[in-house]
Amino acid sequence: MAFYLWYNLCMKNRDYKEFAIGEIYHVYNRGNNKEKIFLDEQDYRAFIFRLGLTLGFSPKELSENSLMYFPRSRIRINSKSNLFKLHSFCLMPNHFHLLVEQITETPISNLILKLCTSYSMYFNKKYKRVGNVFQDCFKSVLVKTNPQLMWNSAYIHMNPVEAKLASNPKDYEWSSYKDFLDKRDLVFISKDLIPVIFTTKERFIKETNKKYQEGDMSRVPLDTD
Repeated sequence: MAFYLWYNLCMKNRDYKEFAIGEIYHVYNRGNNKEKIFLDEQDYRAFIFRLGLTLGFSPKELSENSLMYFPRSRIRINSKSNLFKLHSFCLMPNHFHLLVEQITETPISNLILKLCTSYSMYFNKKYKRVGNVFQDCFKSVLVKTNPQLMWNSAYIHMNPVEAKLASNPKDYEWSSYKDFLDKRDLVFISKDLIPVIFTTKERFIKETNKKYQEGDMSRVPLDTD
């Protein structure tokens, strides 16, 4: 209980502008007016493809996985590699979660700006709409300890279960959970931390479910509903 109270306090004091080299952040944002930002499978694939590009991976590298959606026109995202590490992600109908590590002085805000700008252009063009796709500025929380990292991983991967979009996180396509079960291998998912923290695949599965059951995730004020 003490951890959840502390986490809630961190959420109230979050500041998305403050990023530091070597730190990990839980980053998230939702649709404007709480509207859906993914209306079909192509939208999820388009976002994931752009996420890979903003992390510095080439279209050729990303083409190795069928989860990506490749547009006919060239996407203008110029990003260097090895600026960030993505440790986990989950895309929900009206919001997204990323667990990102900043490797250099380039702030995470640059990554999110490129990603959301490109996806907004795609979304507005596809659905013949104008205006903001995402609500306000994105939010972020600094991850300071291994227990907090494990809890964030569990929270992110169990979001579809909490929202009753899946009965098991392994059945949900639009998160990194499958990548840690070796059932998929997205090139831009970093596996040098989460598997080490959980030590084994079996413990990853067990602890993800355990931490979800121990804490009432609906009480954590992530402001994404």
